[in-house]
Amino acid sequence: MPANINIKNRKASYSYQFIDKYVAGIVLVGTEIKSLRNNQANISDAYCTFIEDELWVNNLHIDEYSNGGYSNHIPKRSRKLLLNRQELAKILSKVKTKGNAIIPIRLFINEKGKAKLEIALAKGKNLFDKRESIKQKDLKRDLDRLKSNNF
Repeated sequence: MPANINIKNRKASYSYQFIDKYVAGIVLVGTEIKSLRNNQANISDAYCTFIEDELWVNNLHIDEYSNGGYSNHIPKRSRKLLLNRQELAKILSKVKTKGNAIIPIRLFINEKGKAKLEIALAKGKNLFDKRESIKQKDLKRDLDRLKSNNF
């Protein structure tokens, strides 16, 4: 079984500053996990919301399984996230403050074959924060180039 499924949300680190990170299980149907194992998912537009003290991920796109037939799933349906009660309470109390959001960062399959979603409690960045992120990334890239040329 391939354990190299690792789908990332690259826009998240540019647009948000992460406060806390959590790894949550995700409730999937059979054709969703098969499609996920084929690396056919997109989490760039996904977001998480609380519905009656449960955490749900919305807008997570998992392509229909090519051999699914009549039992295929809906690609952008809401999916329940599995966290323990203490973590849910902690996230809920922090998300109530203005400017905080819950953003999916990474979708992966762990060593036991279970689908997991790494989520982050995040605060939106301002324009000047985004410019600073770009500067830091450029500086790091230049330093890495210098190190690789010297050695």
